[in-house]
Amino acid sequence: MTFSPQIIELIKTGIMETLFMVFASSAISYLIGIPLGIILVVADKDGIRPMPLLQKMLGVVINLLRSVPFIILLILVLPFTRMVVGTTLGAKAVVPPLVIAAAPYIARMVESSFKEVDAGVIEAAKSMGASTWQIIWKVLLPEAKPSLLVGAAISITTILGYSTMAGFTGGGGLGTIAINYGYYRYQTDMMLVNVALLVIIVQIIQEVFMKIARTSDKRIR
Repeated sequence: MTFSPQIIELIKTGIMETLFMVFASSAISYLIGIPLGIILVVADKDGIRPMPLLQKMLGVVINLLRSVPFIILLILVLPFTRMVVGTTLGAKAVVPPLVIAAAPYIARMVESSFKEVDAGVIEAAKSMGASTWQIIWKVLLPEAKPSLLVGAAISITTILGYSTMAGFTGGGGLGTIAINYGYYRYQTDMMLVNVALLVIIVQIIQEVFMKIARTSDKRIR
């Protein structure tokens, strides 16, 4: 493969589109997923404010959304995507289905992180008269921060994997380039270059979040 200026520009555009899809959808997904995760923990039968019915209903909805394969979800929500962003093609058209797929996954990751917090710390906060909001903000979130960061690394790389599937529907990014050149045009070298770039992006995300998680973990200081 010859790295002509056109090819290099195409790859640069693919990288930028991939980063946009991943980080835009990750930010929105976390804005939705963190509150959902908090509700799942707080409303649990053994939680701070038990509301078993709400917790169960929310859990069912989250599990249903998580059980739909992303490539099928991508197609199912095309009318919604068109309504929200005005198109079903390009990088921005991938953000809505990515959010729908990732938010429930993140909610479960957040729930898992919060459940790792020592129950004794929560009980101590309760005994001092802390409100539900104070326990969430001053106990759960700080104590779960390292685990949340590790979960963020896993979640964002999972979203990156989802974004590459969008190439089959003209979603843009490195996934689309790999599919268009490697699958449809049989240019294996072009596909391998894009795969290598995706691997590098994954490794950078993992390293950055794991380093932040280690520095914020009070247990290893």
